[in-house]
Amino acid sequence: QVQLAESGGGLVQVGGSLRLSCAASGRAFSIYFMGWFRQAPGKEREFVVATSWKSSSTYVVDSVKGRFTISRDNAKDTMYLQMNSLKPEDSAVYFCAAAGGRAAFPIRPYEYDIWGQGTEVTVSS
Repeated sequence: QVQLAESGGGLVQVGGSLRLSCAASGRAFSIYFMGWFRQAPGKEREFVVATSWKSSSTYVVDSVKGRFTISRDNAKDTMYLQMNSLKPEDSAVYFCAAAGGRAAFPIRPYEYDIWGQGTEVTVSS
């Protein structure tokens, strides 16, 4: 059974930075994609960025492009989200997620099979 564990959330001022981590344990060999979603109060869970574990290709939403960077440590089965120039609208609970093989790059929540518990990011204005 694959388990994901996020960490690194917290309170940060506008313009600050945070680095989130997501470590996978268990049958990590089944993971083809790992990504990040976020959910603010009263809003639906939205895709942020993801990477293909096999090809290292990435897909990122325009709202965070140039500010957020996804990276990974293959040996540790760990994914990172470096968040810079944070804005109040970035405040949300951030979830890491993993998916098996897909015909297309997965960007919808239902396309992901395993989820972490979430880590809260609050950007203070």
